[in-house]
Amino acid sequence: MPTNTLATLPYKLSATGQQLFIGSLAAILLLGCQPSQTGNQATDDYGFTPASTHTIDANNALLTELPFADKQDFKDAQRGFIAKMAELIVVDKQGKTIWDRSSYDFIEGDAPNSVNPSLWRQATLNNIDGLFEVTTGVYQLRGFDLANMTVIAGKTGWIVVDPLTTAETAKTAFEFLKQQLGERPISAILFTHSHMDHFGGALGLLENFSLDNSALDDSSLADIDIIAPAGFMHEATSENVMAGTAMSRRAMYMYGKQLPRSPRGHIDSGLGKEPAFGQFGILSPTTVIAQDSTQLIDGVPFEFQIVSGSEAPAEFTFYLPQQQAYCGAELVSKNMHNLYTLRGAKVRDALTWSSAIDSALNAQRDTQVYFGSHHWPIWGQDAINSFLEKQRDTYKYIHDQSVRMLNAGLTPAEIADAIEMPPELANTFASRGYYGTAKHNAKAVYQAYLGWYDANPINLDPLPAVASAAKYVKLMGGADKVIEQAKLALDAGEYRWAAELINHLVVADDGNERAKELLASSYDQLGYQAESAPWRDVYLSAAYELRHGSPEKGIDLASMKQILLRSPIENFLQSMASRVIGPEAFGEDFELNINFTDLDKNYVLTLKNAVLHHKLTPKSASANATLNISHELFIDLIIGSAGVSDLLFSDDLEIEGSKIDLASFFSKLDKPKGVFNIVTP
Repeated sequence: MPTNTLATLPYKLSATGQQLFIGSLAAILLLGCQPSQTGNQATDDYGFTPASTHTIDANNALLTELPFADKQDFKDAQRGFIAKMAELIVVDKQGKTIWDRSSYDFIEGDAPNSVNPSLWRQATLNNIDGLFEVTTGVYQLRGFDLANMTVIAGKTGWIVVDPLTTAETAKTAFEFLKQQLGERPISAILFTHSHMDHFGGALGLLENFSLDNSALDDSSLADIDIIAPAGFMHEATSENVMAGTAMSRRAMYMYGKQLPRSPRGHIDSGLGKEPAFGQFGILSPTTVIAQDSTQLIDGVPFEFQIVSGSEAPAEFTFYLPQQQAYCGAELVSKNMHNLYTLRGAKVRDALTWSSAIDSALNAQRDTQVYFGSHHWPIWGQDAINSFLEKQRDTYKYIHDQSVRMLNAGLTPAEIADAIEMPPELANTFASRGYYGTAKHNAKAVYQAYLGWYDANPINLDPLPAVASAAKYVKLMGGADKVIEQAKLALDAGEYRWAAELINHLVVADDGNERAKELLASSYDQLGYQAESAPWRDVYLSAAYELRHGSPEKGIDLASMKQILLRSPIENFLQSMASRVIGPEAFGEDFELNINFTDLDKNYVLTLKNAVLHHKLTPKSASANATLNISHELFIDLIIGSAGVSDLLFSDDLEIEGSKIDLASFFSKLDKPKGVFNIVTP
């Protein structure tokens, strides 16, 4: 989820050429409760308005629709409790807080008017944190990050499963485990799948890791087996490279990064509280699980099931026969998951996902306890089978009904509005849309089969939003008329229509402060009513930025250094090709050597027909210029940690050939800042 930061200047280029060169490199990679009937009626310090009577009524209506009296999840979430940290606050090496569990202490008791009561229930459950015993020899650390860290007692040491998102949170969690259960070495680390919140904290488990020096010393790994599914390294290091800048910016909305932690702000992410943003790392697997198989890990039998292509492109689950315990990784969670995620990603296959859950259901009939990469465990064979069955049918029902309706000619928006979950699933909290939603998953199924085009010719070549918005506003009689109608829609509680209406005016004239406040007020109420945590965060992030503007910077790339060092060079060069500014490269013909001196690899880049290609090959004698650079300095340039003085006196950088041509080449590459506007043009 990281975004770009502009790096510094390479040796002996002109000032303009230096800025163009480094700017282009720097952007390659990114990243049981009820609402009360009264509440604060004032606008808060961030500009968020109170919940309207329409919102209060909508939220109260859920209380009779869902089984809030069922407290089994609360019992399960507290079962096996051993201890919790008195003050769970984690800081990075600059002293900046990257994880503060106490910021969510306001989540207790009945839901406030400004929060959907079903989402408040999920947030309350996700607030239950600490060290827990799942079953004999299996422990979980929950509430130290977005995901769980599971620790299994092996014959000689700890087997760690999914070491959280950042080195700092992983180190804090593991140190707490050792305080409670005693010192033992780590014998193995398992990455269940290729998403950052399940491997990014790996370096924090190493004995030589410190906040001041996060460099990886391979001697720390001598006795540790690193186990991951086939394809893990490729998927983990490449997922965000091509569209990383856009995905990072959108992720800020999806996870409410700028929002206050408050009843009118961010309260939860559905899967957990929120992702931590510290030092990210990765470790290369020493053992790759390529197919369903049984492995003995530090004396503990593991039965692996490959479920790649479901929730993640590289993923496994596993069964512990001695403990009769099944780890569902993120194949299943205590909420509906995403077939399409709001931060942006390739659409996931609903049928593959459902089929993988069905295989798990059929294979693990003697399971006595389920635990996952998020949320709390489930005990008892009948309860586990019921959970797996409903998770399986949730994705298949959405798939089957979406296909039925698309074959009847319904558009994605029509399918999303028409899809209705069966009562058996809708009344099950674990199938509710706290993270993914039926509406967006239905659209994802449509996209998987038919793509973006809904067959209506009006959508073949529509006017851009700014152009059409100005015409709509003029047709409606001007700004004052639009505002008048939007106010009427707001007063009637028609918030979706009010937002759609006033959005035309904001897009046509983003300097109209009355329009921006009305749109923000519409988003306030839509956010307060949302059961999906990402929907809530997206609506409220939009409202926040309409009132306060877009952020000045994204996430610091320096935190990604250890992952970037292990990412294939080809990923960066392909990303560079995707940033060629087509019209500015018309008629140009360049050839460039990028020689990684410490890797003994040279890539020849050619720019012709406004298309950039790269090839791993010896240096081309006909190249306009050659950039001799070490791999680490290349990464330092990308993340902005190498300054002018570093380059002037560095033996790791040398330029041969035409520096003017080199500067001209890099001037043809776009330099995205990663903080583009979303709710305004």
